[in-house]
Amino acid sequence: QVQPVESGGGLVQAGGSLRLSCTASGIILGLNIVDWYRQAPGTQREFVATINGRGIANYADSVKGRFTISRDTAKNTVFLQMNNLKPEDTGVYYCSVWNAWGQGTQVTVSA
Repeated sequence: QVQPVESGGGLVQAGGSLRLSCTASGIILGLNIVDWYRQAPGTQREFVATINGRGIANYADSVKGRFTISRDTAKNTVFLQMNNLKPEDTGVYYCSVWNAWGQGTQVTVSA
């Protein structure tokens, strides 16, 4: 059973930054495709970013140039660095690997 665990969310003003972390037991994240999704209240979960086993990343258009996904193989951790945050970035952010999802971490961006 793979259970990702997200952390690093919080409340930040527009223009600020947060770094989210994703860890998981029972799997080497650096050898798998790891995705970040987010979900705002009353909306469907939407794709944010992905990184594959070669370290190649892709992003949703809404976050390109502001968010960076990366990994630390020694810590078995995938990060999502979020810069220049906007109120529309508010939501619960989830890490996913092999279709397993964590509980999510809340990100709230105030105007």
